[in-house]
Amino acid sequence: MPQPTSSETARMTSPDLSSALSRLRAAAPLVHNITNQVVANITANALLAIGASPAMVLAEEEVGEFTPKAAALVVNLGTLTAPQRASMHVATEAAIEAGIPWILDPVAVGATAFRLGTAHSLLERGPSVIRGNASEILALAGEVAGGKGVDSAHRAEAAREAARRLARRSGSVVAVTGATDYVTDGTGMLAIANGHPLLTRITGTGCTATALIGAFLGAGLDGMAAATAGLAVLGVAAEEAAQRATAPGSFQVALLDSLYTLGDAALARQARVSAA
Repeated sequence: MPQPTSSETARMTSPDLSSALSRLRAAAPLVHNITNQVVANITANALLAIGASPAMVLAEEEVGEFTPKAAALVVNLGTLTAPQRASMHVATEAAIEAGIPWILDPVAVGATAFRLGTAHSLLERGPSVIRGNASEILALAGEVAGGKGVDSAHRAEAAREAARRLARRSGSVVAVTGATDYVTDGTGMLAIANGHPLLTRITGTGCTATALIGAFLGAGLDGMAAATAGLAVLGVAAEEAAQRATAPGSFQVALLDSLYTLGDAALARQARVSAA
């Protein structure tokens, strides 16, 4: 069996998370979110809690001017409209021209032709990272149709190889989220085994994961490191929040508190990241 090259081995090694949070908080990156109306509030609050600065600028008339002011761009297809699609195209073009990293969240991409076409047109613009659940990644990769709305009808493990192929084809880092999260650059793959079932009982936690990855991109981490850090931070914070919560409502509040109080040492100690 061929042995991995030194570069492949490096890709399969977990990024150093020991200073990821302090680096983000020192940078306080401005994260421009073109996101959906369901999750805008929780996304903005999560970014504030972690130490980033959120902006929710949506109008086509101003996103081209505003995007270059940000450190990263988050594009989320959740409540997609034709005007929002136009804004996404203008903003991603501005990000590319300014050299700003951006992340694509193809929410419910397999549900309609409009949504899938929008996702493919954005994919051609080379996002730094793509983050979705298993059904979304399978649909974006063209390997399965449909899905259960914004929820995944597949386990994350089912999309591992599709994610690897999508990463190779697109040149993007691809993150598949589920009970265990997977991150790949098309060669190596990492598994992040943090989280809690209560994450599935409040809306917007996947979108929050995308925004957190965007914040780490804005702080200067590369795609693999940013995706791993964002998912590990959310997973560890969820585990801490679940210790104080009794139900989804209290869990949501506790999750924001945990994002605010989580530090580098606790993240490095509690993150369960391994080669997959």
